[in-house]
Amino acid sequence: MRNDRALFRDTALAVVLAAGSLALFVFYDAAAWLAQQGQPTDGVRSPDLLGGVLVVLTAAPVAVRRRWPMGALVASAVPDTLINTLGYSVGLTSVAGLVLIYSVAARRGLAVALGALLFTLLAYATGAMFSSFTSFTWADHLVVVILLSGAWGVGRAIRLRRAYFEELKDRAARLERAREADTRAARAEERSRIARELHDVIAHHVSVMTVQAAAARKVLTADPELAEEALSAIEHIGRKAMAEMRDIVGVLRAGSPAELGPQPGMSALPALVEQMREAGLITRLTVEGDAISVPAGIDLAAYRLVQEGLTNSLRHAGPGAEAVVTVRHEPRELDVRVEDDGRGAAGVSARAGHGLVGIRERVALYGGILSIGPRPGGGFEVRARFPLKDGR
Repeated sequence: MRNDRALFRDTALAVVLAAGSLALFVFYDAAAWLAQQGQPTDGVRSPDLLGGVLVVLTAAPVAVRRRWPMGALVASAVPDTLINTLGYSVGLTSVAGLVLIYSVAARRGLAVALGALLFTLLAYATGAMFSSFTSFTWADHLVVVILLSGAWGVGRAIRLRRAYFEELKDRAARLERAREADTRAARAEERSRIARELHDVIAHHVSVMTVQAAAARKVLTADPELAEEALSAIEHIGRKAMAEMRDIVGVLRAGSPAELGPQPGMSALPALVEQMREAGLITRLTVEGDAISVPAGIDLAAYRLVQEGLTNSLRHAGPGAEAVVTVRHEPRELDVRVEDDGRGAAGVSARAGHGLVGIRERVALYGGILSIGPRPGGGFEVRARFPLKDGR
């Protein structure tokens, strides 16, 4: 549709130029005018059918100036040169030449545009040399050259401006695609983070609830009060798990912003250790060195490592096992260790679950070093060392 409109406009322009040139050609008899001025009329021809056809052929190629600009220029230059060499009056045919040299410069590369300019100047020079009109001076020819060069220059400026805007549009499109890719990557990272958080929260609390439920079932008949305490602990842990899950997935809710609580950190380790004791795992917490402020991400990762390590010990270390949590603060490193004296190597395959894989990803995210495996003297160990920049 757009091309059709452009063709219609160009055709209308060609018709206007052809009609105007033909009217001027017919009603302006150059031979008669020169005779009145007392100037020689040798070689100057009066309007006739051949001249009218050449005038129309000079303007007609303007109709296809967008599709075939170079071809249209050549097709117009040939009859235009014949008009000059045969001695006909030029009329408005030169306007068609200006339009076509502009079109080539605006729609073709620099090499073709320069070739078109050179061709047009040579065609004009050829027509001028063989023209019967001797009244043209060097100043007149210079004006024609300036007009042709000006039309060519305007065309080049339009082409450069169009290319500049196309580059801007392309750059904007690339930036938009890059922004969308970054957004998708951020969403994927956020989903991965939420998945890790949910796994750690659910695995820990469900494991504790399972142990408490098993204990309640065993003493339900023999000691109802102890069973009631275990059930109360299950209720408390379940509520806490639900609260943590709401905090984690609250950002996914549509509508009003979620009321999020702070993420747990190493300051919450005493409460975590106490919770594991209530679940039946003998647990001790040891803190070495002067406590320093650490980045929030490392603080959370260390807490989750301890949480997952203790959950792992609760599941697999066996009855009567003891777990020791050691946090060592060093000037440029945070060392966090969870070790137990349970079944050790006998339970390695069972212990290498998805939770410890998630911990490995957390530690690697902050450039830490993670070691997971059985202890030489028996039991199991989960240890991570987080580097701290500038002593923090």
